[in-house]
Amino acid sequence: MTAPEARLARRGEAGYAEATRVFNLAAPAEPAVAATVRDVAGIRAALAHAVAENLRVRVHSTGHGSATARPMGEALLLRTELSGGVEIDSAARVARVPAGTRWGQVVEAAEPYGLAAPHGSSPLVGVVGYLLRGGVSLYGRHTGLAANSVRAVELVTADGEPRRADASSDPELLWALRGGGGGFGVVTAVEFDLFPLERVVTGAAYWPAVHAERLLPLWLGWTRKAPREATTTLRLMNLPPLPEVPEPLRGRSVLCVDGVVLGGPGDEAVAEDLLGPLRALAPPILDTWGTAPPRQVTLTHMDPTEPFPIFGDHMLLDDLPEEAAGEFLRIAGPGSPLTNAELRQLGGALAVPEREGGALDRLDASFAYMGGGVPFGDLTPEALVGHCARTRAVLRPWDTGLTAPSFVESLSQPQRHLSPERVEAVDRVRARVDPTGLFRDDIAPGATAHSNP
Repeated sequence: MTAPEARLARRGEAGYAEATRVFNLAAPAEPAVAATVRDVAGIRAALAHAVAENLRVRVHSTGHGSATARPMGEALLLRTELSGGVEIDSAARVARVPAGTRWGQVVEAAEPYGLAAPHGSSPLVGVVGYLLRGGVSLYGRHTGLAANSVRAVELVTADGEPRRADASSDPELLWALRGGGGGFGVVTAVEFDLFPLERVVTGAAYWPAVHAERLLPLWLGWTRKAPREATTTLRLMNLPPLPEVPEPLRGRSVLCVDGVVLGGPGDEAVAEDLLGPLRALAPPILDTWGTAPPRQVTLTHMDPTEPFPIFGDHMLLDDLPEEAAGEFLRIAGPGSPLTNAELRQLGGALAVPEREGGALDRLDASFAYMGGGVPFGDLTPEALVGHCARTRAVLRPWDTGLTAPSFVESLSQPQRHLSPERVEAVDRVRARVDPTGLFRDDIAPGATAHSNP
C-alpha cells in the first residue's frame, strides 16, 4: 500500500481504530485513511502517500478536540505518538516533550525539580494541541496564556522537511504556530517554559444548588479584587445518578467553586478570603480545598477519565452584573439538562499582551463560559444542543464575540480569536510553509481569510 513506516489503514483494517480514537464519543473521527506515526520517517511516508492520492492531511494526538474538527471523509488523519519521553532542563526551567505527551506526564516529571507547567484541568489532555491553541491554565491569571510559554516547535511541513521554529530559527513561524489556528504541518515536539512551584492551595467545594442565588454574587464580587495568584471557577452542575460521581453529589444539582492559589506567603489567607464567606453562608456537602503538591491540581476539576459523548458550547464574557448572574442561574441551574455550566475567572496575566508571545497572546474578557451535557436516559442530543443555543441567547448581552480555541466545544459554534490583521499575518506564514494547502482543512474557523472547501 505504501512504505511500511506509515502504517496506513482504512476503516476495518488493523490500526484504524487506534489512530482515530477520540475522547468525545459524540464526535468520532472518520477519515478515509488513518495512521499512528511515531517518528519523522513515518510522517514523511504518510505525507508522500497523501500527495500521491490527492488527500488532505489532518492531525491529532489525544483526540480531545474532535468536536471542533471538520469532516475528514476525503482526508488522511495522522495520530502523533512520537517516541521519547519528557525531558526537563531544571537549570533553564524548560521542558521538551514529543507530540502525543499528556499533561500528567509533564507534571510528574517536573515536580521533583520544584517546577510546574501551565497545564489545564485534565492530566489526560495532549500537550501540543493545548499549547498551540492558546491554553488557559489553572495558573493562568499568574502565568498568562500557556502558548506564551512555548519557546520552540519542531514539525514536518508539507514538503516533508523537518523544521525547528524558535527565536533564532524562523521566529515568524514560531509566532504563527502559537495560537494561529493550525494548518502549518505535523508538529513532532515542543519546548516550553516551566516555573518554580512546590506547593499550592487547591480543591473544590460543593453546595446544594438551593444556595446558588446567594453564593454566586459572593464569588463574583471576590473575583473583581482577587490577586493574580488565584484562578478559580464556578460551576452549576446537574449530576446524574452514576457510580462515577462522588456519592455526596450523585443525582444532585450543586454549585461548585474550585481553583488554585499559587504557593507562597499568604496563600492560605487568599483562599480563606474566598472560601470563608461562602462556607459561612452554607456548609459545603463536599470540600477538598487544602495545601497540596502541584500534581494535585490535575485532579482539582475532577474531569472524566474515560471517553464519553458530550454536546456543549463556549463564549468569552465581559464582566457580569447582578442581572447576568440571575440569568445564568435561571438557564443553567436546577432543571437544566446541562451537566456542567462553568464560569472560569480570567483577567490578570491572561489579559496582558506578551511582548514575545504568539499570534494569540492574551484574552480580552472577564470570564470564560463553558457548558455541556451528556445524553443520558431520555435526554437527547437535540435537547442538549437546543439548550446550549438558549443559554447562548441568554448570555448574548455580555458576549465579547471572541473565543478561546482550547475551550471551543463544537465546529458549528461561532468562533473568533484573532484580529483581521493577525489572521492576514498568519495566512502569509501558512502560504510559505504549505503553498499547496495540504493542511488547509486543519485550520480553525475564523483563523484564515481563505475559504476551507
